[in-house]
Amino acid sequence: MGMPMPDLKTLLTAQALELGFADCRVAEAKEAPHRALYEQWVADGKYGDMAWMARNLERRADPRLIQPDAKSVIVLALNYFQGTPQPGIGNYKIARYAWNEDYHDLILKKLKALDAWMSEQGGTQRYYVDTGPVLERDFATEAGLGWGGKSTMQIHRKLGTWFFLAELITTLDLSPDPAAKDLCGKCTRCMDACPTQAITAPHSMDARRCVSYLTIESKGSIPIEFRRAMGNRIYGCDDCLTACPWNKFAQTSHEAAFHARASVFEQSLTDFLTLTDESFRALFAKSPIKRIKRPAFIRNVCVALGNTGTANNLTDLEPLCNDENEMISEHAAWAVAEIKQRLNL
Repeated sequence: MGMPMPDLKTLLTAQALELGFADCRVAEAKEAPHRALYEQWVADGKYGDMAWMARNLERRADPRLIQPDAKSVIVLALNYFQGTPQPGIGNYKIARYAWNEDYHDLILKKLKALDAWMSEQGGTQRYYVDTGPVLERDFATEAGLGWGGKSTMQIHRKLGTWFFLAELITTLDLSPDPAAKDLCGKCTRCMDACPTQAITAPHSMDARRCVSYLTIESKGSIPIEFRRAMGNRIYGCDDCLTACPWNKFAQTSHEAAFHARASVFEQSLTDFLTLTDESFRALFAKSPIKRIKRPAFIRNVCVALGNTGTANNLTDLEPLCNDENEMISEHAAWAVAEIKQRLNL
């Protein structure tokens, strides 16, 4: 007798791993288990300026409204951990996921390839990577691809916290994987590590306090109460991720697109201040940082300099106090005042 033919799910997993995904699991297409908690989070206004998170609540909570006749949600993990500490000469921090190319573009190519293969098997899919109304962490947990940590970030037994999620909602009827168990126990390291106390209770995140939100999603002035706590973070924050003890199992990613970009990390904070709109776009080409645009990036740099700068930085900041962009001028003036106060100038 010959070997039995592998089933569709086994073939799917093999395809996903060949494309570079670190894990592939399946959940049943059904209403998201934490729908009520999410709706309360929206009702409390904790999404801040991220208005899209308050839209399409019905679709977000039920993938069958996104893809008619959906039977399964395929959840994928892509490892982006680079292992090494942040390189470069600058006294600043950029979230690991943004050290080089924008993950959306990279993962979408892989999803398109997987979608094409699944279509050949008779499936119809919709796929997303942060790009659609899906409570992806709910379905990741349901599929056994890690569990939701107290920070609200997904934790994987083998990848720790350093991975992206993506999903395909499909009409293919695949056997679901067993749901993951919460293995956080009594640990609160992520909550303790948050510089702005944005994790207000286990599994509860107030985005309006989060440094990642303040430096990336917020389009206006950063509230003064959070500026000192931001320290030298100029794009995102990894503190709750770094603190997780499950990262001792994290493996270095083989994806070259996530290697730290030398042209960025050889810049100092004062180098960033001199960027024009054109040079900003060139320096951060294909980077997720480009999406926040120069004024918001300079705003973040000014806060970092206010927290870490020396008297020598005053000559770099003072011209920006009269910048035509009010957001830049306000944060530059704050930085100048902070440096003078700290150094008793």
